[in-house]
Amino acid sequence: MNSKPITTITPTPSAWKRICLVLAGAVLMAVNLSTFVYTGGLFPGGFAGVSLLIQRSLLKFAGVELPYSLLYLALNAFPVYISFRYIGRRFTLYSLLMIAVSSLLADIMPSYTVTDDAVLCSVFGGLLNGLAVVCCLFADATSGGTDFIAIYFAERRGKDMWNVIFAGNCAVLAVAGLLFGWNSALYSIIFQFASTQVLNMLYHRYQKATMLIITSCPDELYGEVQRLAHHSATKFAGRGCFRGEEKFLLYTVVSGDQAGALAKELRKADPDVFINVLQTKELLGKFFTRAND
Repeated sequence: MNSKPITTITPTPSAWKRICLVLAGAVLMAVNLSTFVYTGGLFPGGFAGVSLLIQRSLLKFAGVELPYSLLYLALNAFPVYISFRYIGRRFTLYSLLMIAVSSLLADIMPSYTVTDDAVLCSVFGGLLNGLAVVCCLFADATSGGTDFIAIYFAERRGKDMWNVIFAGNCAVLAVAGLLFGWNSALYSIIFQFASTQVLNMLYHRYQKATMLIITSCPDELYGEVQRLAHHSATKFAGRGCFRGEEKFLLYTVVSGDQAGALAKELRKADPDVFINVLQTKELLGKFFTRAND
């Protein structure tokens, strides 16, 4: 009997593709810093915002000008070590490439004013920042800083740190507001909101989707779910009200980026399948997550 080849619907990108995506993200990040962020006096979230806050504070109150790359690399040193040891070596190396290239380019690139309007700088700067982060995520890497911390606690400790990181960003903006005026801090909130919206719209790996699959051949479709998504399912027996035929319901939860592709494969295996995909807000219990390499 011929067996189906073992495949996955979330393949790991090739090395060259990852490098290109990381470099694209680094260039976008640096261009954003040299244009919208500097012009608008904005403070991005995470260690980038902390680096800019330290840089501008030293220049304003001590007359000392330090390169952004020096501060950003120094702040990322310990998170990089944690990521390399506990999350994934190649994941960390690609992320380190992003951190190094983006920070160095930000120092090298001359500042350029696209617009003097602070609202436009906040909105389009946030959109560009979100695109840069998405490029890294599609390369199975990260833009560094607090992302390392969040992933470490999520995968190794089973704890959600995003609320803590959000609180940290709020603290940075509060300090920035006290030192440089509240306009910059409040516009930075718009910047971070726009960036988050792009991230939520384009990248779904860390989101969860519930799939309700009604079929007459549950065992075959369950095999497809296991083989393609590496998740299990729960089977319920029932009867269709219209024709009175025996039906089965497969209940499973998969990553948000798997749901669409998995539904297509299930329809190939059973053209009569009925699938309902629901967004999952919260999930308690064991859930398989593809490890970072």
